[in-house]
Amino acid sequence: MRIKINLMLGFWVIFYSSLGYAFEVPTFFASNMVVQQNKQFVIWGTDTAKQRITMTTSWGGSTSTRADANGKWRLTVDTPKADHKPHKIVLTGSNKKIFSNVLLGEVWFASGQSNMGMPLSGNFNQPIIGSNETILHSTNPQLRLFTAAIKASVTPLDNVQGTWQEAQPATVKTFSATAYYFAAKLQALLDVPVGIIVSAWGGTPVESWIDAPTLAQYADFNFHQALTNQPVHRQPSQLFNGMINPFLGLQIKGAIWYQGEANRSRAREYKTLFPAMVKNWRNLWNSGEFAFHFVQIAPFSYKGDRSSAYLREAQLQSVEAIPNSGMAVTLDVGNCSQIHPADKQPVGERLAYLALGNQYGMDVSHTAPTFKHADMLDDGKVSVDFANAPLGLTSFSKAITEFEVAGNDRVFFPAQAKLMHRKAKLTVWSDEVKQPVAVRYAFKDCPSGELFGVNGLPISSFRSDDW
Repeated sequence: MRIKINLMLGFWVIFYSSLGYAFEVPTFFASNMVVQQNKQFVIWGTDTAKQRITMTTSWGGSTSTRADANGKWRLTVDTPKADHKPHKIVLTGSNKKIFSNVLLGEVWFASGQSNMGMPLSGNFNQPIIGSNETILHSTNPQLRLFTAAIKASVTPLDNVQGTWQEAQPATVKTFSATAYYFAAKLQALLDVPVGIIVSAWGGTPVESWIDAPTLAQYADFNFHQALTNQPVHRQPSQLFNGMINPFLGLQIKGAIWYQGEANRSRAREYKTLFPAMVKNWRNLWNSGEFAFHFVQIAPFSYKGDRSSAYLREAQLQSVEAIPNSGMAVTLDVGNCSQIHPADKQPVGERLAYLALGNQYGMDVSHTAPTFKHADMLDDGKVSVDFANAPLGLTSFSKAITEFEVAGNDRVFFPAQAKLMHRKAKLTVWSDEVKQPVAVRYAFKDCPSGELFGVNGLPISSFRSDDW
């Protein structure tokens, strides 16, 4: 008899839960979370249809609503400026939920593939430089971490698996190295609580992170053929459904992104799809045109072709195509034999410079010089001019060997380069090319980053041609 009763109770729990009648919220609404300051806090969930839901907060906000006929509800309340105090949120519906140790501060979202997901402790045979010292000194109750479990889905999901945790050695060592260095730098310099959410999966193309209605606009792109027979995490829209859709509506300051390797053979499509993804997220997120800063993929040997150079070019062009965005260049921290570079601290900190300069108004030189134009001179040399270089350029007194020039035959030869004194330009030439018509810098799969702004930030690979 007891077995029968227990089976019936289990049936009704499953039945009502499937109808959205359980009093639930997504996992990222929980104790230890960070709530975006100076913005409306938005929270949603399910309960019994028509159930009254009330929310009170220790910072003074209170509001209520009723669940709709499908058991869904949503509440909003204003948030004040960060105050470093632990707060409490009380939700009352068919039962009560209490979230404690909640902080008001800055919330950022981090996504992409394996170089974003790579933990501070490293991967098998793949270290993170300086990880021991970073982990040992990581205890910081003002920095909160959330990692979403990987999940692909053919339909949009409403929740992810994950837990908010305070930064300390036990939690930091398994957390994204890039995201940690980014968030730790923000927290130290802004002196407010920072929450960072990581939702990343290795080996994934940008198409996996875009919703189906958006992808339907690009029916002639070959991902419809190329990826449908791939593993689920490489199929169109699967990761948007499982790892982005659950967060839509969460109020954030911005996002950071590290992805591109999986699209290296389709750079022309990436040039269109990457900005489309950012627009897709912003349109659905309902958090304004939030900041979006991303990492240009690092050098790696793909056995002699230039595919990743074209992908880096597409990423460079995306800075202009995506409003309120910035790109961290990583030409100087790559490894030709390791697709997961070990030096993640400069990557995270360069992303932080972008946010500190653009979103928080700090006086930090946060962008590298960029190629402006190339002029072919009468003496067979090329004058290459740069923008955003108020103090000029530097190679840190090392030889510059990554330039190439070509004539009308479109055959590129290695070239010499010389920085021009007190100017943001340099002269390039090759004895093999008497009348150059095009110049390229570091335009191959695994170049060395040799050219920098005086602020120490490396210049992206570029080309003057469109061949």
